[in-house]
Parts: sequence; structure tokens; C-alpha cells
Amino acid sequence: MKYPYTGIILAGGMNRRMDGRNKALLSLGEQPIVGRLIELFQDLFEQVILVTNQPLEFVAWECMIVSDLLPVRSSLTGIHAGLFYTRNSHAFIAACDMPFLKKEMVQLLLNNLEPNRDVIVPVTREGYQPLCAVYSKRCLKAIERQTSNGNMKISKLYAKLKVKEIAEESLRQVDPDLISFFNINTEEDWTLFQKMRVSLNDGRSKPGI
Repeated sequence: MKYPYTGIILAGGMNRRMDGRNKALLSLGEQPIVGRLIELFQDLFEQVILVTNQPLEFVAWECMIVSDLLPVRSSLTGIHAGLFYTRNSHAFIAACDMPFLKKEMVQLLLNNLEPNRDVIVPVTREGYQPLCAVYSKRCLKAIERQTSNGNMKISKLYAKLKVKEIAEESLRQVDPDLISFFNINTEEDWTLFQKMRVSLNDGRSKPGI
């Protein structure tokens, strides 16, 4: 049985630190990262949305493709676009460059959802993980007010909302090495990913890819 929520993938980044290569389309072997995320979300959710300003690059996948509605491009405006088009009360939102996102991590956050909470967000020693979190559609107005002031920092939004934090101890129960939060922003990250994937495929961990 699928969750009555929406899975949203943000794929609208400029990819400047990847020499313009689209991170979502980086290969995992048999398929790109975004393909794995879409399959994961199709298994979990009744609706899957991909937010991108390059829609023609993603027409091969069966999901709703939408673009930013606000004039500035940022992760926060991507969250806004996804929430605007969701038909459900809440959505799980992930960045497109998270190759090791575990199904169990998504389920943990969804199972902590409370009707009066606007955000369910993981917190590690590195801080909030805002692009692997649950958001209520009620966040739309707060995002619009904040972006109108030119502030695109997602964590600043949380002070205006009812937020439930999921501590690292709980996160490690489903993902001991917290590899769900590994993302690819640079060429160095891409090189590290290749090494991690070899190690994982050797059986030292099971990322589900």
C-alpha cells in the first residue's frame, strides 16, 4: 500500500560545479540517479513530481514534470513549485543527486509525520538535511513571503513553521552510515561516489542500488 502523499524530486540546479553536467542524469550503471529515485518514489507514493527547468531532458520517465513558479531559481523555489502542484497534504522532498537514498529512511520520516507539523526534517551533526524531508502544503505561503524578501535559505523558513526534528540516533537505526544524505555537488563528490559504490557492491553495505 502506498503512502497518501507525494514524492517530489528537485532537479532544477544549475550544475555549475559539475561543469554543466546534469547531476540527475549521472549514471548509476543501468540507469541514472533520477531514474532510481523515480522508481523508489513510484513504489512509495501515489503521486510523483519532478521539478526542473529543463523538462525535455526528463520526458522518458512517467511522472509529473513541473517548473519553478517564482522568478528566482533555488532549492527553496523548487520546493515551492513541487508543493504547489501536489494534490496531497504532505510531500517527501529529495534532491536529484542523492544516489544512496534508502527506502527505510523515507519511511522513517513519513512514519513520524504528525498532522499539525509543517516539516519533518532529519538532523545530523552537520545540521539540518532539508532536501531529504517531509513538507506540508501549508508551507507555500511562508515560502512566498520569505522569497519575496530575497532570502533563499531553507533553514530560515523553519523558524516560521511547526517543525519536528528527527535526531541522528534515530536516523542511524535505519541507515547506520547515513549514506542517504550523500549528494553529488562537485567532480570530487562524483569521484568519491564511484569509490563508495565499489565498496558497497563488495558487500560492506547495502544501499539498495
